[in-house]
Amino acid sequence: MKKQHTIGFYNIENLFDIIDDPDTLDEAFTPDSPKRWTAQRYENKLHKLAKAIKLLGDEDSVEPPVILGLAEVENKSVLEDLTQKTELQQFQYGIVHFDSPDERGIDVGFIYQKEAFMVLHKESHSVYLEDEKGIQDTTRDILHVSGLLKGMPLDIIVTHWPSKRNGDVNAQKRLVVADKVRSIVDTIFDREPGANLLVMGDFNDDPDGKSLKRLKIEDEAYKMDREELFNPMIELEKEGKGSLSHKGHWNLFDQILVSKALIRGQRSIQFKKADVFDPRLLQEWKEPYKGEPFRTYVGKKYLGGYSDHFPVYIVVDI
Repeated sequence: MKKQHTIGFYNIENLFDIIDDPDTLDEAFTPDSPKRWTAQRYENKLHKLAKAIKLLGDEDSVEPPVILGLAEVENKSVLEDLTQKTELQQFQYGIVHFDSPDERGIDVGFIYQKEAFMVLHKESHSVYLEDEKGIQDTTRDILHVSGLLKGMPLDIIVTHWPSKRNGDVNAQKRLVVADKVRSIVDTIFDREPGANLLVMGDFNDDPDGKSLKRLKIEDEAYKMDREELFNPMIELEKEGKGSLSHKGHWNLFDQILVSKALIRGQRSIQFKKADVFDPRLLQEWKEPYKGEPFRTYVGKKYLGGYSDHFPVYIVVDI
């Protein structure tokens, strides 16, 4: 008998330890910085995130996500603290993480319930970027993990694309990263045309954005061909849902894309639904930001919340 499981993605807003790494620009997250990022604040954030992850998708599954992609992770150590020193410890999460060349030292990461998922292969893909002056720029690496979910093959790509800021100076950089992600997808499909594949991340673009279209997206599952990816977040955006808010405008930058095989359940894992996880617990309760994600900081002001993003998730039958 098949059982429902959740798979999620969560931008956890600057999960830094309190130690100054001399090789990265992480000085803002130290006890002596204007943000006053202390051990107490760090531990508070860990427990808040653990609480959110434990509840993620609780209306659709009796357990926390079997797989969770993460963005804005400083290093493997913070993931060890999150999974081993909080209430997540009981779920025996494993970790996949690679350090990437991002100048602030933030990476993507991946945690999984070891009882449910077995990692067979993991790799990190760098992306060569240049700024407007032709000087090499850095960004987060792309994470690719292959394994067995409840014995069934599954590939997962986790990515965090360059941000929208200053009139969107990074628009071209997102296209470059999009093309790199698509090349990884093509390699997977060349190896296994009917692959179970998920592409998840903070794309810093909405579902109908130009950079997402580079991934060969279809918004109607029945029309998909072998190489296309279905984006269930397109319909969620039409319903007015978002994962973050900027100046009163909602965006759905956090998305999970699904291969044709998962839609049809051809290889025993079948996609059922997608959603934004935005319970009142994760929301700001007071005006003028009522209903928006309850974040850790606004600028230098400490709020003590969870993240400036809501997590997103899909439900699969296995």
